[in-house]
Formats: sequence, C-alpha cells, structure tokens
Amino acid sequence: MKRHAMTGCLLLAALGVYAQTQGKDSLRVVNLQEVEIISTRATGNTPVAFTNVTKEELKKQNFGQDLPYLLSMTPSAITTSDAGAGIGYTTLRVRGTDATRINVTANGIPINDAESHAVFWVNLPDFASSVKDMQIQRGAGTSTNGAGAFGASINMQTGDFSLKPYAEFNGSYGSFNTHKETVKVGTGLIDGHWSFDARLSNIATDGYIDRAEVGLNSYYLQGGYYNDNTSIKLITFAGKERTYHAWNYASKEEMEEFGRRYNSCGLMFTDDNGVQHFYEDQTDNYTQKNYQLLLNHNFTSQWNLNVGLHYTKGDGYYQEYKDGRKLIEYGMQPYEVNGETVKKSDLVRKKAMDNWFGGGIFSVTYKNDRLNASVGGALNRYDGDHFGRVLWVKNYLGYLNPDNDYYRNNATKNDGNLYLKANYELGGGVSAYADMQYRHITYKINGDNDKWNSATNTLQKLGINEKFDFFNPKAGLSWQINRNNRLYGSFSVAHKEPTRNNYTDGLLNEPPKAERLFDYELGYTYANSWLNLGANLYYMDYKDQLVLTGELNEIGEAIAANVPDSYRMGIELMAGLKLPCGFQWDINATLSKNRIKNFVETLYGYDDEWNDLPGVKINHGTTHIAFSPDFILNNRFGYAYKGFEASLQSQYVGKQYMSNMDIEDHRLDAYFVSNLNLAYTFKLPRLKSVTVGCTVYNLFNEKYENNGWASRYYKNSPQIQSNSAGYAAQAGTNVLGHVSIRF
Repeated sequence: MKRHAMTGCLLLAALGVYAQTQGKDSLRVVNLQEVEIISTRATGNTPVAFTNVTKEELKKQNFGQDLPYLLSMTPSAITTSDAGAGIGYTTLRVRGTDATRINVTANGIPINDAESHAVFWVNLPDFASSVKDMQIQRGAGTSTNGAGAFGASINMQTGDFSLKPYAEFNGSYGSFNTHKETVKVGTGLIDGHWSFDARLSNIATDGYIDRAEVGLNSYYLQGGYYNDNTSIKLITFAGKERTYHAWNYASKEEMEEFGRRYNSCGLMFTDDNGVQHFYEDQTDNYTQKNYQLLLNHNFTSQWNLNVGLHYTKGDGYYQEYKDGRKLIEYGMQPYEVNGETVKKSDLVRKKAMDNWFGGGIFSVTYKNDRLNASVGGALNRYDGDHFGRVLWVKNYLGYLNPDNDYYRNNATKNDGNLYLKANYELGGGVSAYADMQYRHITYKINGDNDKWNSATNTLQKLGINEKFDFFNPKAGLSWQINRNNRLYGSFSVAHKEPTRNNYTDGLLNEPPKAERLFDYELGYTYANSWLNLGANLYYMDYKDQLVLTGELNEIGEAIAANVPDSYRMGIELMAGLKLPCGFQWDINATLSKNRIKNFVETLYGYDDEWNDLPGVKINHGTTHIAFSPDFILNNRFGYAYKGFEASLQSQYVGKQYMSNMDIEDHRLDAYFVSNLNLAYTFKLPRLKSVTVGCTVYNLFNEKYENNGWASRYYKNSPQIQSNSAGYAAQAGTNVLGHVSIRF
C-alpha cells in the first residue's frame, strides 16, 4: 500500500513540474553536446557482428520482465527464468555462452560483478526504462572495459536530456499477481544548459513457480550541464530486491507427483498427513547503489574526450534452511540428549556479502574524412567481504551467537586496461580495422571458504593470489561494395581470467586456468529502404574454455570447469522487411555446432555410507557443450495502423544437453514459444499520449523448460551409475495488461 501511495505522490509531483515549466520554449537550443561513451561501440565500418536496439523497441516490450527477456529476439540469444515468468533471477546466453562470459557496460562503465563476472539483472530492476539504446556485439567484439567478452558484449547508453519538461506513468498488471509501476519526470532544458531527470519503479510478482515471490524497487536520477562543446552528467541508480529461492528446479518425478510448479527450496519437513512445510524466509536480499560522473568535451570537430568516474556499493545476503548439517562445520560443538551425542541438526544459515567497486574510464577520439581512431582504457578496484552466520539450530542445547561468523574471507581485485583502435578508409569502399588491448588483473582471496576440508577437519583455507596479463589484438576489413551491399571479415584474440566460483567451487588441487579465444568472423549485409538481409559466419576456437558442467553449488550458481580444446561455429542469418502499409517482418536464425574435443569426465562415487570413492576417468570423445543448442529461430510479425500496433513474436530453441556427456537423461527438449502484443495509442486533452495494451505470453501454452541442472555419480562400483536432473519449468499462457500515460 505504501508503495502505491508513493507512486501516486510522485505522479502528482510530476504534474506540478510539468505545469510550472510547460510554458518555456527550449526548442531554440538544438546543438548541445550530449554525454556519449561510444569508443567501445561498433559502427557500420567495424567488421564485427552486432545488433542495435533502440529505446522505442525496448519500450514496446518493457512491461515488467527483466532486461534479458527484452533482448531475447536478437540473434543467437536465449533466456532463462528461475521463477518461470521472466521476472526475478533471469539470465541471457549468447552463442551458448553464459552470463559470466558476456561483457556488459553502461555508459562505458563495467556492470559485470568483478568476482562472479555475471550481471545479476535482479539488482537492476527496470533499468530498461532509463536506457536510450543498446548494442549487442556477438563474439569477441571490439575492446571494452571490464570482464572479457567470450560470447558477446552489451553496451548500454542511458537516456539523454529532453528539451521540454515531461512526466510519464507506466503501469501493468496480470497473471501471478504480477504488477509494475514506473514514474518518470524531467525538467527539460533549464536556462539553456541544465537538465534533470528521475525515475522510480516498483515490480512484484508471485512467480509461476511455487513461492517464487519477487519484490523489486529501483530509482534512477540524473542531472546534467550541457553547452556546445562540453557536457557533464551525474547519474545515480539503485536497485533493491527480495527474491524467494527457486533455483533447485524440479525433477521429472517431482513434477509428476507435485506438479510443474513444484519448488523444493526451503523444505523443512513433511507431516503425517503428507503435507510439506517450508521455511518462509528462504530469500535472497540485496541492495546495489551505483554512481557515475561523466564528462564529454569536443576540443575541435576532430578531437573528442570522454572521462567517467564510478562507484558501486553492494550489500546483501542469502538466508536458507538446511537439514542434517554437521554442527562442527558451522563452528559448533556436538551436544548430548538422553545420552546420545548429536552431531547433525537442521539449521538456518545466512551467507552475506559487503562490497564496493570503483574506478575510472577514459577515451580520446580523433576523426577525419578517412580515419577514425581512439585510445582509451580503465582502472578499477574491487573490495568485498564474504561471511556466514548461523541464525537458528533445531533443538540446540549449546550457546548460539547469531552475530558470530562461522566463515569469513576478503577478496580484492585490481583491473586495468589500455586499448588503441582505428578504422581507416583505404579507398574503393574498403576500410581496415585494427584494435589492440592490454589488460592487467591482480586478484586475491584470503580467509576461510564456506566449504569443509575433511582431510584437515577444518574449513578450507583460501590463499589465492593471482596475476594475469592479457594482450588482445583484433583486425579486420570491411568493404562497402555499393550503397546497399557490405562485406566484412575479422580475426580477434581474447583472454579471460577465472571467476571467484571457479576457484571456490573447484578442486583444491586443480586450480582453474585462464581462457583464450581465437574468433573468426565473416559477414555480409544488404540494406535498402524496405529490406535488410544479413549473414554472419563464425568460428570460435577456445583453449581451456570454462564450460558449464550442469551442476549447481549450494546457492544455485552454475559450476564450470576447464576443457582443453573446444569450439563454437555457426552461421547467423537475419532478414527484415518493412512495407509502407505498416507491416513489418523480422526473422533471424542461428545454426551452430558447439563441441568439446575429446571430453574426459571424472565420475565420482560413494559407498553405502555415502563416503567418497575415487574418481574414475571416462573419455567420451567429441561431445556437445552444455546449454548450447544447435538451432535457434526468432520470428516477429508486426503491424501498425494509425495508433494501433500488433506484434507476434516466436522463438524456437533446439534441444540442449545440461551436461557435457551427451546423456539423454540430461537433455532439455526443444521448445517453441510465441508472445502476442496488442496496443493502442491515442491523445486526450492536456495529455501527450495514452497507450493501453495487453500482452499474452506463451500464446499456445507450450509446456517447456529452458534451464536446469544435471549430475551423475556411481554407487560402490563405476558400473552402477545414477543420473539426476532438475528442470526450470516455465509458465504456460499468461497475460499482462499495461497502460502508459505521458504528460
């Protein structure tokens, strides 16, 4: 109720701002310099595969789902959702590569978590409402800041200033009690130089999966000074999330017994009547605040300078119920009850993080008739504490201090890079591109891990002190054959350091290795006023690629392991048709082959008492890389007439294996999902526009799973193997109504 009241107050305040300033005509100023960090972006002459997504395209889909789902129709992209409806913990994969290998920046500033390398979109609720445009580069792409791009990079530019004051309300409500409220206001240009904008958003849902509730709040504030040659912008945005765990997924047997929406996270016990009881506070809680100061200055028409300073503060925790845990692993001593020694008990634990990330970026660009060159780089620092506490123990007779850490470690990371890139027109429509980047990383973790070392009867000790020096050259040619036809090719080298989880989830005697990628791209595009065609061939040759194993760690994060030799190769086909009658057709498809050469599995075993048995090596030959379908097809039909718009989006994703052994019991079946969106825009007195609409997700009620986990082990003998798998069931047909009012 308080959130809705706050939304209403902001809307009234926005109307007041609009009423006070609507009489000022700021259209007289049209040449002000906007802040744009574009040195890491590709242009029409850059020989890489990329897709630009505009603000208008995002707005037509942005009714509550997380940002990955707004990009799901771009080539080679697939999405996943723990809660089953696209809100909460969602991920994006491109060319089969997971989130830890997709570089993400906002205004050129790294967004990837410095340790996990992933972007947790749940910490950036409704960020799409503040984005001006996005560019998705596939493959190694151009040099960028932050974690290495091993499958794709996503470059986001936040909104620029508005010449006139405005106020806007966007709201939606639908299935699973899903709702979103967003208020945006802007002053327009004040005194010809100043502009201020604000956004406040609330998103919540019960989720499709049982108890997968999500509550998200966020804000975005920016103020800027602009003149003909210089612009300065201060931005702050933050997100606060509370999400019930839904990462266990469900086995086929559990789905058959309890239904597709079954969620075992937080299960405490089953009573005598067969009713399961769950821990109500099995939640993830996190707050992330971001600050950016951006400067852009044009010295001349040829020379440009961009500088950005940033700081991010993160603070949060997981809270979860765990059954049958050894007390000694949590820093507690066994106790006696009725003459029996109790060594295990049920408990509630809290695993927390407290971290900050800050630094700066810069780029200097020179441009004349034939040469476009830039030099840039970044220097960033991360410092994070990881610690755990026990909040409650069932029937515990000893002293329990919920403020006492049972483990704690600290991680620091320094990440610096310099790059020089240039595009030179040789003549005859041919341009040569060269891009060189040097990157240096130091990474340290010290303290106790949260895992037990049975050999020493203590928590594992972390003493990681790593240094990496990477040189990442790229080169290519682009040939603008004529006005409509373009041909390009490139070769890129990329390196990437392991993530935190690669160290803490791996074997103590087998530290992870850095990855290397040789990326070959060859593409062709055709474009005229009504037709666009494109084809891109790629071959990505990896050494020591960290591929997903299919297993999850104790907090639902995917585990990865190095494989010596692997590759991803394929062709991306794209076509777009736009007719004067208002009809639009966009289609893209990816046919690929993602393989590990000579994959060797280590099969682990247990005896009848669940004691560890030695691992057994099994050579499987060439196998599919986990979570990498060989075929993806995206199709969109759109029609617009006056204020009416309709679109039908469809995606087909071929079968995937959730492990790397080509085991059928570890397979995700192919699926075909369609979404129908209808909207009508009209005007009312004193309103710029009103849009009402409805989106029907999964129109044909496809029963499918788009994510999961898989593992296997042997019992007593390697010949007695057991396969296990869990599946992330997705919602059937569901509806979301939406309205947008612009003042």
